Amino acid sequence: QLQIVESGGGLVQPGGSLRLSCAASGSALDNYNIGWYRQAPGKERVGISCINNSDGTTYYADSVKGRFTISRDNAKNTVYLQMNSLKSEDTARYYCTAAPVDTGIWCPSTYAWYYWGKGTLVTVSS
Repeated sequence: QLQIVESGGGLVQPGGSLRLSCAASGSALDNYNIGWYRQAPGKERVGISCINNSDGTTYYADSVKGRFTISRDNAKNTVYLQMNSLKSEDTARYYCTAAPVDTGIWCPSTYAWYYWGKGTLVTVSS
């Protein structure tokens, strides 16, 4: 049984940076696709970035491409999302999600993922 927990959110000024962590327990992440999704108030949950934790393939939404970087540390069983040049429109609750690689579940799909964390809040404001 896989469990995932997000951390690293908080209040940051426009132009600042944060690094979010998705820490897993119960199973190794080597054979999972991992996704970062976000949901702003009044909006739908959308896929921001995904990584195939087996071969390293990545996905980035156009809204974050060039500013965010997803990475993995399999030894720590953790996936990270480095967020740079943050904008007010990045304000949202950020969720980590996971599915076995062989399911083919991938960004930007919202509803097919097997496991979800509780989320971590990111607020970008002066």
